[in-house]
Amino acid sequence: MQLLTGWVFWVVLLGIFFLVSAVKILSEYERAVIFRLGRALEKPKGPGLIILIPIIDRMVKVNLQLFTYDVPSQDIITRDNVTCKVNAVVYFRVLDPSRSVIEVNDYYSATQLLAQTTLRSVCGQSDLDDLLSERDKINAHIAEILDKHTDPWGVKVTLVEVKAIDLPIEMQRAMARQAEAERDRRAKIIAAEGEYQAAAKMAEAAKVLATEPMSLQLRYLQTLNEIAAEQNSTTLFPIPIDLFRPFIKMYESVEEKEKK
Repeated sequence: MQLLTGWVFWVVLLGIFFLVSAVKILSEYERAVIFRLGRALEKPKGPGLIILIPIIDRMVKVNLQLFTYDVPSQDIITRDNVTCKVNAVVYFRVLDPSRSVIEVNDYYSATQLLAQTTLRSVCGQSDLDDLLSERDKINAHIAEILDKHTDPWGVKVTLVEVKAIDLPIEMQRAMARQAEAERDRRAKIIAAEGEYQAAAKMAEAAKVLATEPMSLQLRYLQTLNEIAAEQNSTTLFPIPIDLFRPFIKMYESVEEKEKK
């Protein structure tokens, strides 16, 4: 009887050990890659309750959630020989759990290092103006390269965003001077265009006044009316030059007589 009780105890103990070793529960975002006697099963298991064979099966959990990696600032030299620091953020996730375990030792670290080197390479092949103005294009190019290299690992790079570009103080001042000069150039062009349009309108007005001499007198009266409305103490009267012509001729005749 005592021997039977001892066997029951060991059977129960073995059963508890089997349950603890064999029964696993996976969350919705987890998958289990099972290695049976060293060979990976065709399909990963999960989520929910799965049963492993103790000693024979080995399980590797894979997280299917979206990962975000903040790429540290990278010192780069652009194609036009400008030194700057660039940092970015990379979004990626595992699509094939089996390949992410079999094809690469640590897919997370491998993706991080690849993101750093790709960021330096792509930014180093671009001009500074392209980095500042064509950021969407740079982001898409980096994401395309990363996704191409991580696809054999079962990893999908969904998005890459360049966060900030830190320029030296000297370059910032040079760009500020360039922007100021550009604004001055635009202001001068706009002023010149305004002068040109004003001159064209004045030429058209002169043609109208030349065809209708009385319109000049009406314009003069309108100007007097505007001056009177402003309550000025000084009023200007234009005097026609024809009034002085007799005096000019008289002066010229006197000079001719004195010379004789």
